[in-house]
Amino acid sequence: YGLRISLGVGVSSALFAALFGASLGLLAAYVGGRTETAIMRIVDLQLSFPSILVALMILAFLGKGILNVVLALVIVEWATYARAARGTALVERRKEYMEAAESLAIPRWRILFVHLLPNCLPPLIVIATVQVARAISLEATLSFLGLGVPITEPSLGLLVANGYQYMLSGMTWISFYPGVALLITVVAINLVGDRLRDVLNPRGRE
Repeated sequence: YGLRISLGVGVSSALFAALFGASLGLLAAYVGGRTETAIMRIVDLQLSFPSILVALMILAFLGKGILNVVLALVIVEWATYARAARGTALVERRKEYMEAAESLAIPRWRILFVHLLPNCLPPLIVIATVQVARAISLEATLSFLGLGVPITEPSLGLLVANGYQYMLSGMTWISFYPGVALLITVVAINLVGDRLRDVLNPRGRE
């Protein structure tokens, strides 16, 4: 039952972070110059801080709430997508189909999202799968610490936290089963991500 909240937070935060981060990464790669430098310096700054520390600071300021947790995780995760999208877009930009699109005077937004983005999707899909598992783990950690999902909403991290005080009394199952569900969910999503990586990038298996 508590898996609904954890999965919802994980999937939604990964989706919004992917949309925002990939858009900035594509923009940086395509425009270049000062725009690219500014975006990538922000990305480097974001990635230099521990994710859990950034999320804790945001939630300490915003307070508890599902939407606040999603927002915090989006802020934590977007830089990963931006860096990956930029790296892939820099390779794709040198290919002939991009030169053909630019020579036809196609609008810049159309080149970015119709021609460039679809060819950058495979690595972003793999990253998104892994980030869903990471977001679920972060949400569980934040809820366990009392800064995530409100106590009225069941999530795996909150269920583990609620049973933690009874562990010394021998009632370990209160935290055990939500913890096992969390572990299985994260491992399963990571295995799906590994499989997607092999399917979308056959060269990686060689």
